Amino acid sequence: MNPPPPLVVEDLTFRYRDRGSPSISSISFELPAGHLLLLAGSSGCGKTTLARCINGLIPRSYKGELSGRILLHGQNAAGWPLARISQLVGTVLQDPERQILGTRVLNEVAFGLENLGLPRVEILERVDRAVEHLGISALRDRETHNLSGGEKQKVALAGVLAMRPSLLILDEPLASLDPASAQEALALVRRLIDEGMSVLMIEHRVEDVLRIHPDQVMFMSEGRVRYQGPVAGLEHAVDYREVKLPAEMVIARAAQEPQAQFPSPAIRRSLGLARPPLVQFEGVRFGYDAADSVLHDINLEIRPGEVIAVLGPNGAGKTTLVKHAIGLLKPTAGRVLVQGRDTHELSVAQVASTLGYVFQSPSHMLFAPTVREELAFGPTNLGHTPDLIQQEVQEALKIVNLTGLEADPPLALSFGQQKRVSIAAILAMRSRILVMDEPTAGQDFRNYMSFMDSILAMPGFEAVLFITHDVDLAVVYATRVLLVSQGRIAADGPPEEVLADTGLLTRCRLVPTSLLHANLERLPRTGRFVRAEALARV
Repeated sequence: MNPPPPLVVEDLTFRYRDRGSPSISSISFELPAGHLLLLAGSSGCGKTTLARCINGLIPRSYKGELSGRILLHGQNAAGWPLARISQLVGTVLQDPERQILGTRVLNEVAFGLENLGLPRVEILERVDRAVEHLGISALRDRETHNLSGGEKQKVALAGVLAMRPSLLILDEPLASLDPASAQEALALVRRLIDEGMSVLMIEHRVEDVLRIHPDQVMFMSEGRVRYQGPVAGLEHAVDYREVKLPAEMVIARAAQEPQAQFPSPAIRRSLGLARPPLVQFEGVRFGYDAADSVLHDINLEIRPGEVIAVLGPNGAGKTTLVKHAIGLLKPTAGRVLVQGRDTHELSVAQVASTLGYVFQSPSHMLFAPTVREELAFGPTNLGHTPDLIQQEVQEALKIVNLTGLEADPPLALSFGQQKRVSIAAILAMRSRILVMDEPTAGQDFRNYMSFMDSILAMPGFEAVLFITHDVDLAVVYATRVLLVSQGRIAADGPPEEVLADTGLLTRCRLVPTSLLHANLERLPRTGRFVRAEALARV
């Protein structure tokens, strides 16, 4: 007789205590041993709520009305303590900031094992094996607060893998990883599955996950399952505007539709480039301590009209570079000028009227009791009038598709919605330069394409700069690409030039995408990069 599958979900419905309607409704499926289930869907559709039900956080930590059953290896887990569930179900959260507790990597990876009371020798053996699996042995003795977002994501995953669960839930595991690290993480997941582990992967980067051949795909919308079945049926069951599918698949689908017009942000390239620079880096060097430099001799300018994508591997110094532009960090050598003034002479508040910064982790920004108050905070401190603030808040909510959630607590929203609140908070301030760190992390394809289109159409921003691991975001929107590697500018120029150098991309741990390949192939006819739908007209 075959053993029961590691996970069976039967007619599961859950409504949070402070919500009027269920977040998930009538969900049923099973996940056999050694299988990968890819779960996709729009931000806020209930994916994370489903994960919380499976790993026991609902109803133990999140209260509400729960019905249906969850069977782990054939047993109803309803009455189990969380400690027992955690030995079978490992979870890696979207935001590693919420998962990391230890001050050093070794302590963090060992945390769960210590709580199980394992012998020290076995704990160290499991820690070493987990960090080696993920290629982060060099981080073993580092302090966690000095790690990049991508490095923290790997540490969180190592801590879960060290527990050796039979079922692994990955909630947006690729969100903070550079493309090469994402491929390595996916290869590891595939290896774990081949060894018998069951994996439920919640991920917006559907195209990336398809490379490791999921056994089944589930697509959710408004708390319900819209599609459940083999990968082959997904492209016909969902709108390519909702889910990021391989470029050639999108091109074929779009070619069958009536001709449509698509936004063209690249036209901004010709605007205002002869005007004085908004920001200047002159010989900038920086280190968090005297013995370890992070930035080396950075020289660059940000000019009006530019849409700049900053790409590079985890730990390359991208966020450190951008934090100098907004005055959060001051160079140890050289200088940064914002509208001609040295940031050493400016407060962060003074810089904020010129540069608005969206942090990589929304938990670093959000604090107000309601979304409305969160968005009004910045404009209020900048001295905007009440009537103008109300207008700015409503416009920002519309751009990020959060209208109707004004009274909700920001930290009660999904990670993707929190990210959009943090973006809206900066949009409401009407700064001259918008700076975003990983703006698409945790976002579904439709939402992030929509708010990027809207942001670049806004007349108030003189320049936009975004840090991203999403090569396609640079392909579609950037007028200029900065490649950062080991604290230096490895390349700086138009995307059609920088992203055409595949050897350079490989050295910077970037992976050419299907959309990049499709654009390079058609570049002699288009003259510039465009989105996949537009390539259908070429």
